[in-house]
Amino acid sequence: MSQLVAVIMAGGRGERFWPLSRRARPKQLLNLDGPRSLIQQAVERVLPLVDPQRVLVVTNREYVASIRAQLPELPEGNILVEPAGRNTAACIGLAAVHLERTPGPWGPDPIMVVLPADHVVRDPEAFRRVMRAAAEAAETHALVTIGLWPTRPETGYGYIELGQPVGKALGYDVYQVHRFVEKPDLTLARRYVADGRHLWNSGMFVWRVRAIREALARHMPALHEGLERIARAWGGPDGEAVARSVFDGLDSVSIDYGVLERAEGIVVIPADFGWDDAGSWPAFERLFAPDEEGNVVRGARHVGIDTSQCIVVVNGTQPKLVATLGVRDLVIVETEDVTLVCAKERAQDIRALLARLRSLGHQEYL
Repeated sequence: MSQLVAVIMAGGRGERFWPLSRRARPKQLLNLDGPRSLIQQAVERVLPLVDPQRVLVVTNREYVASIRAQLPELPEGNILVEPAGRNTAACIGLAAVHLERTPGPWGPDPIMVVLPADHVVRDPEAFRRVMRAAAEAAETHALVTIGLWPTRPETGYGYIELGQPVGKALGYDVYQVHRFVEKPDLTLARRYVADGRHLWNSGMFVWRVRAIREALARHMPALHEGLERIARAWGGPDGEAVARSVFDGLDSVSIDYGVLERAEGIVVIPADFGWDDAGSWPAFERLFAPDEEGNVVRGARHVGIDTSQCIVVVNGTQPKLVATLGVRDLVIVETEDVTLVCAKERAQDIRALLARLRSLGHQEYL
């Protein structure tokens, strides 16, 4: 594991957890399921694999001060600032350039373990075993991804269809990826769970710096050329200016769409380590035990009559009572300045509500 580097992507805004997640304090900085924030948990999970000098957090300038405060164990230079948000392909490419051009304890052509900052993992030791196996697989296969065995017909995730088995890594089966599948409807999701050939796409990847740089050159030549310009100026007097200029012109493309769906020879390791992307408010029903009526209540005094299957969250300095009568399947979230009430089935659409707020000029609530 001496060449392993954990690259934690922490630039997202977590908009589907609005109004708790805000522009100045996004989801990864929140304590959703315990005393530690999601990004703190993400770093804690990898520290038994790598020391703090080999943990690289990629984020945007707005969050640097908060991340440094939450992660004092990381060297200051291990927080890499994206000049602009341009999705995961650009984020990962910039991290690869950093590892390629910046002297550090990782050595030449290190193995990148690429992880989101805002996921929940219930079995950290199983997670680490899988990452060790993926690093082993990356010695033979250029691009390795992690798939999770589905436990329910989830329509909010992408899926990976298994191809032929290609061997084992530290006891874990390794398969070719037959194809990546976009988020399905409920009928298709049920079929995927039943057939035993589909995994949830976790958004976790393992590969060498050289391998992902070559894949970007092959499948995203415009992005690659921009990264090459950044690499040539890296560490020089105009390095930051070049990076800002280049990033402003890059397309916003995910690594899945830009590379993985087009590349050949990608492999996947199926795993189960109690993973949840905690992507929207209904995740609270999986993170916390409901009461006898199926309601999940956090941070609030709740009194309800004929109230069932609701999620009630209060976050503020003053204790609040939430009283409900004759409702079900609602998400009710209250902060100091915002109250959200939405149908649970529409919780994935909160971004549309934020777009409406922007159009009305209510920037102060975002």
